[in-house]
Amino acid sequence: MSYSGEFLVKLARKTIETYLKDKKKITIPNDAPKDLFDHSGVFVTLHRATERKDPELRGCIGRIESPHSTLIQSTIDSAIDAATRDPRFPPVIFEEMESITVETTILTVPEVLEVKDPSEYFNLIEIGKHGLIAQRGPYQRGLLLPQVPVEQNWDLEYYLNYVCLKAGLPSQAWTDLNTKISRFEGFIFSEETPNGVIVRKEIK
Repeated sequence: MSYSGEFLVKLARKTIETYLKDKKKITIPNDAPKDLFDHSGVFVTLHRATERKDPELRGCIGRIESPHSTLIQSTIDSAIDAATRDPRFPPVIFEEMESITVETTILTVPEVLEVKDPSEYFNLIEIGKHGLIAQRGPYQRGLLLPQVPVEQNWDLEYYLNYVCLKAGLPSQAWTDLNTKISRFEGFIFSEETPNGVIVRKEIK
């Protein structure tokens, strides 16, 4: 799958800076590549550069694939939400953007894993390749991007436990077949430094 990732990251940054400075949501640019008008899901992640090796998470909000919104519109909406509406953090202020890197993760269509025994998940999910969604009913749903277990050094069982907790379920809910576990892949594009060179990131 090929996407105009550099364009999308630049758009996310411009969206945030315009919204923080002028309180206005930008419109979709006329020169937007056609591949950004499909209905893929996307997450926008903000990291604050620090003196430590690993940057600090500053916000992460996204949208799963939707027939009602294009990838480019979802990126605009998610960028604003990541900067101003992530309940884990205070809203970003405009001056902070000089020290924040912007990252977008484009999602493939989630695939529900049909299993007869939960132990089968260990052969169907690959750390560093698959993001996970845990869901029970229409209202309890949690999602983790594929880079998260790598960044946190989790094994697969902990990964499954945590995505269930993210859904508001008991950590072992994945062992109950009433809990749906879905996998997806992510295409990650990120600034190497704040407002710097944009690269396609490989999960290691």
